[in-house]
Amino acid sequence: MLTQNDLNTDSGCPTCVTIGKFDGVHRGHQMLVRRTVEAARAMESESPAKAVLIAFDARGESLLTKKERRRMLEDMGIDLLIECPLGPEIFHMEAEDFAEKILFGRLHAKRVVVGEDFHFGFGRKGTPALLQKVGERCGFVTEPIPDLMDGSQKISSTVIRSELKSGHMERVEELLGYPYYMTGPVVHGNERGRTIGIPTANILPGEGKMLPPFGVYTSVAAIGGRQLTGMTDIGTKPTVGGTRIGVETYFHDFSGNLYGRRIKVALKHFTRPEEKFASFEDLHRQLLKDKAESRAYFHLDF
Repeated sequence: MLTQNDLNTDSGCPTCVTIGKFDGVHRGHQMLVRRTVEAARAMESESPAKAVLIAFDARGESLLTKKERRRMLEDMGIDLLIECPLGPEIFHMEAEDFAEKILFGRLHAKRVVVGEDFHFGFGRKGTPALLQKVGERCGFVTEPIPDLMDGSQKISSTVIRSELKSGHMERVEELLGYPYYMTGPVVHGNERGRTIGIPTANILPGEGKMLPPFGVYTSVAAIGGRQLTGMTDIGTKPTVGGTRIGVETYFHDFSGNLYGRRIKVALKHFTRPEEKFASFEDLHRQLLKDKAESRAYFHLDF
């Protein structure tokens, strides 16, 4: 997959395009992506075509890092990802100009797939109806996709962010369509856990990654083709005077050297918030309780 960081690109062939923020690539986003890829592949029966995704990136933390999002979209079949910061040039561009100059002029769109309540352009005047009007003139089809609902609630990044901030990991997974996760290479920590029989694999949260509340979680990870269960601590380790935010995972029934290996840790359940204990011994006792609770969550024999 080719990634561009602005809209000054030419697709070089006809495209099917979808547009949005795609923060988290949740279930609603996945529906747009699948339809975009499906339509692009159908176009290929006549001539080469590309599935294109334009992601308008706002400042601030995101449910996925850019690297995580790129990998997910590539796995879903997107051929060209355009990561477009919402700078002044884009923010003040009229919606009709965007449709004519970017979608048709640069990307040679034959089909544009958007959510039915999608708005874009200066003053948010761009709508599926406007895209249909421009498409009739320029020669592309606009396909509005109904919002994906979860019961009476529309699935949105705003709702998912709120659930994540509350530590409702099961609900986050339901709305995303996959468990919230973090990725990174295993780095050296202070190795205190190893001295008390609870060794951990330490990673650093990705740049711009939105984190759930600091604390302990039950978690799963895939390493070397094997799925491991465990418990993950996110926070600064206040009992031992830590200041840097880290992600430490203890894996049940596993031993091995993971330093330098890139791992993906998915959080399943929020066990308890971060706490500063009076002593390292008190922390150790609590970690043993956390370990037992995690094993019980996964129905492991003790």
